[in-house]
Amino acid sequence: MSYAGWILLTASLVGLSCGLIGALLILRRMAMMADAISHSVLLGIVVAYLITRELSGVHMLLGAIAAGLLTAVLVQWFHARGVQQEASIGVVFTTLFAIGVVLIATKVGNAHLDVQHALMGEITFVPWEKIELPWVGSIPEAVFVLGLVLIIVLASLLLFYKEWKITSFDPALAASIGIPVMLMHYFFMSLVSVTTVAAFDAVGAIMVVAMLITPAAAAYLWTDRLSVMLVLSSSFGVISAIMGYYIAAWLDTSISGSMAFATGIIFIISFLGSPKHGVVARTIRPSASST
Repeated sequence: MSYAGWILLTASLVGLSCGLIGALLILRRMAMMADAISHSVLLGIVVAYLITRELSGVHMLLGAIAAGLLTAVLVQWFHARGVQQEASIGVVFTTLFAIGVVLIATKVGNAHLDVQHALMGEITFVPWEKIELPWVGSIPEAVFVLGLVLIIVLASLLLFYKEWKITSFDPALAASIGIPVMLMHYFFMSLVSVTTVAAFDAVGAIMVVAMLITPAAAAYLWTDRLSVMLVLSSSFGVISAIMGYYIAAWLDTSISGSMAFATGIIFIISFLGSPKHGVVARTIRPSASST
């Protein structure tokens, strides 16, 4: 595969995984948790590096998952004690992210781990960092990791589709019929953390947030069915990745930034043109009914 092909495949895998997870985040009214976890995983990554002194390996994933779960637990703990959820999210993620930044500045030294890399990533490096797989050959490590995460996310959604649907729309009903709501919540936060850290190194926190929230928000405007929303959200993520790459090539600018910008374009088109909730449809509908 060509250099550009690997970049497009990497970004498309990010779009697919984040689109699927993002749909549930939107339905659960937890969109800002995506922002919180995508920033707080920095602390987990830095701590994992400080313990092992290695910038790659499963320990990075474990550290990020631990940081994501810590974020979810602290947000829930503050919220249960009377702090508004938005305020809890803001306090927790800014504090954990700031600790990660301080540790990078004071403890990491000359390692290839910095705040700019954490925020924007560097997807252009992805095709050069390869691993050898049996029967497959040499592929970028990011493609392998993101592909594995996509399989985990898909399997989790398919195996527990009914549970995700009920806990997202009516947690009280889910609890009444014996579904472990809190266990599903923390399992979901683990999936968010895994997806975030898998995309973190390649595309950075900004694009992760954009891919988790914006395609799902756009899909929500087109349908009221969860299954259709999942398909649309992941599709919008892939379209944003491809569109953003060519925008970046045209303007000679940041690829990740352009992909995040492309998600905004798709949302605006959906906001204006979706047949049920779009601005144009809502404007025409009263006029049609009055005639």
